[in-house]
Amino acid sequence: MVINVSHFDRIMRVVTGLVLVIAATTGFIGMWGWIGLVPLITGVVGVCPIYRMFGMSSCPIPKTD
Repeated sequence: MVINVSHFDRIMRVVTGLVLVIAATTGFIGMWGWIGLVPLITGVVGVCPIYRMFGMSSCPIPKTD
């Protein structure tokens, strides 16, 4: 698998995912908070299937001289 999620994007996904999962675990928000597993997993793995489906990537393009 080719990584298609940039470093900053990965950090934001992990933080958002953790906040949602923790909020769902503590009962602060409802069961929908478990959707936070999606950004958490894609942030840890570094691959976003939706980016791949649309041919997108948030990784910087390497310069070719």
